[in-house]
Amino acid sequence: MLFNSSTFLVFFAVVLAVHYSPISWRLKKHSLLWASYLFYAAWNPPFVVLLWLSTLVDWTAAQRIAISEDRRRKRAWLVLSLVSNLGLLAFFKYGNFALENLQALLSACGVVYQPPALDILLPVGISFYTFQTLSYTLDVYFGRAKPWHSFLDFALYVTFFPQLVAGPIVRATCFLPQCVEPRRATRDQFGWGLMLLLLGLFQKVVVADALLAPIVDQVYGTGFGPSGTAAWQGTVAFAGQIFCDFAGYSSCAIGAAMCLGFSLPENFRFPYAAIGFSDFWRRWHISLSTWLRDYLYVPLGGNRRGAMRTHGNLMATMLIGGLWHGASWTFVVWGGLHGAFLVVERWLRRHLPERRFWSTALGRLALGAATFACVCLAWVFFRAESFDQAWEISTAMLGFGSEIGAGLTRAQAMTVHVVMGALLLSHAALRNDRLELAVARLPHWSKALFASCLLVLVIHSPGDQRAFLYFQF
Repeated sequence: MLFNSSTFLVFFAVVLAVHYSPISWRLKKHSLLWASYLFYAAWNPPFVVLLWLSTLVDWTAAQRIAISEDRRRKRAWLVLSLVSNLGLLAFFKYGNFALENLQALLSACGVVYQPPALDILLPVGISFYTFQTLSYTLDVYFGRAKPWHSFLDFALYVTFFPQLVAGPIVRATCFLPQCVEPRRATRDQFGWGLMLLLLGLFQKVVVADALLAPIVDQVYGTGFGPSGTAAWQGTVAFAGQIFCDFAGYSSCAIGAAMCLGFSLPENFRFPYAAIGFSDFWRRWHISLSTWLRDYLYVPLGGNRRGAMRTHGNLMATMLIGGLWHGASWTFVVWGGLHGAFLVVERWLRRHLPERRFWSTALGRLALGAATFACVCLAWVFFRAESFDQAWEISTAMLGFGSEIGAGLTRAQAMTVHVVMGALLLSHAALRNDRLELAVARLPHWSKALFASCLLVLVIHSPGDQRAFLYFQF
């Protein structure tokens, strides 16, 4: 069930009606739980079983870890949780990938091996809810949280439909305390929640799908190598597409939850205004970057064991983060590039003297532009269908291609310049602000006019009804 579908509008209206009806809080939580199962089952009903399995395993493991006095038993229950969750993720997401690479390796050694076709169907959102349930068990194991007392609350935490499929990845310590008392949005919260839903749909339907996706598909879908200019235009368009698509989903998720009285964490903070790559990852997919920091980077040693170990930890974290996004070596390279960017940035901060120029407006603009350019170069490997295509497009962007290659029409090029110019300017203007506070400062008539314009554009926007890009992860 897509947020950008009429089915969801009917579904959400019914959920709201039940949630604000005069029934007990426990019955409301039951209704949200089963509505969430229905929401997920709309894609593939049998995969609801995987949600049940993750819920039962991590609930039981956390309870046993808490009551076990022997450290070996605690560790055994943690291992059970890790093996169960990561095992399911590995099978469904990386099973075909592992077989393909095994076949290629044996072929390189002169062994002909034809593996059986598994044709494994990827359960939507499995990467998100796997990390979410794992964080609960790990927090209990490390003593950062106590096991929750209500199985109903925990099941709702795992399956809460607004963020179930593509995040934000919510921590149990953030969500479960909200289940104790009845949740009811105030008038201002409900209005802002609807505004976030509308803004998210505008980002997805109008900007990502109608304006930018056709341009990206032309540059990355053609069989002919693009010119250097077209390669940059197509990749910059993809930077806008993936932001508006994913941030649009996050806005819809946060807005829908807010209408129900729940608070979800911020997932994007104007990332294309980042100055440096550490700053970028404090602004992009915040729930994943903080998860990787807390449950992978820090346990590996973080920055506590010398410069070389820190660089290795950064690379390992980003490589795993790249692989989390998809079962392809191109995603690993994307993660590796960001790891390399972070390592180089850290080295430069340590070894280059501070210069006053970099703290000026012009210096910060130059650093921000360099950050965005490098992020776009990395996006090539995220979007490309193969290494050959990624190499072809990235070399064209670096000036080693030819301007004779395939290009965009004048209208398409203008679309990229206008849309991405507006996006970058808005990120720069709001870099140190919060969207909610910025909108709150506007007069009421301008907010009403803005919302009306968004609604008209969403309703009348042409184009296909595309699934959100991060559903594949």
